Amino acid sequence: MKRVTDEPMADVRDMYMVHTMLRREFRLLPQLIRDVEPGDVKRAEVVAAHAELVCRLLHLHHEGEDMILWPLLLERGGDKTAAIVPAMEEQHSAIHQAYDKVTSLLPTWRTTARGAEALASVMERLLSTLEEHLDLEEKEILPLAAEYITAAEWKRLGEHGLANSPKKTLPLAFGMTMYEAEPEVVRAVLAEAPLPARLIIPVIGPRLYAAHARRVHGTRTPPRIGA
Repeated sequence: MKRVTDEPMADVRDMYMVHTMLRREFRLLPQLIRDVEPGDVKRAEVVAAHAELVCRLLHLHHEGEDMILWPLLLERGGDKTAAIVPAMEEQHSAIHQAYDKVTSLLPTWRTTARGAEALASVMERLLSTLEEHLDLEEKEILPLAAEYITAAEWKRLGEHGLANSPKKTLPLAFGMTMYEAEPEVVRAVLAEAPLPARLIIPVIGPRLYAAHARRVHGTRTPPRIGA
């Protein structure tokens, strides 16, 4: 199929940044849940609110891919994408099933701090499915996106997440995503943002995540994927 060549193509480095955040936070969640003492609803609320935020970020991330990325790759990639995109869709479906189970158990645990093991076990199943998916996506899909998706089209993925996220959580979500990101990738992500956002987000995002991480993880510097 013909490659789109009349405008800049996607810079996919931001996807690795998002994936690193998802891996880190989902890897830490099962033990966070197990560490809550039965009946400690105050602590359960803190961990559950964090789990809800991370789950929402995952849902919006995959929803954008389903709506925007997969159709474009199938349209343009020919044999290169004919097999891998359906595999991605199947993995999304499996992740969504585990996600639905997590979100069905989370409210009761949040208010009672009972049933932690069941919730943590389902979270581990979600994590296992998610990590398999992220690994395959980075190996197979991101090179294809860099070849077939324009920068403007790629930008729509981020815009989908921004448009469907509560505005009050956006600076924290940026800080969470920036935690292990290369500075030049952060600058590229913010390059087309309004000037106030370009100036403020790199400052307040990390501060918000540090404070959030201290409440959730007990440290302002939770374990990094590369550590």
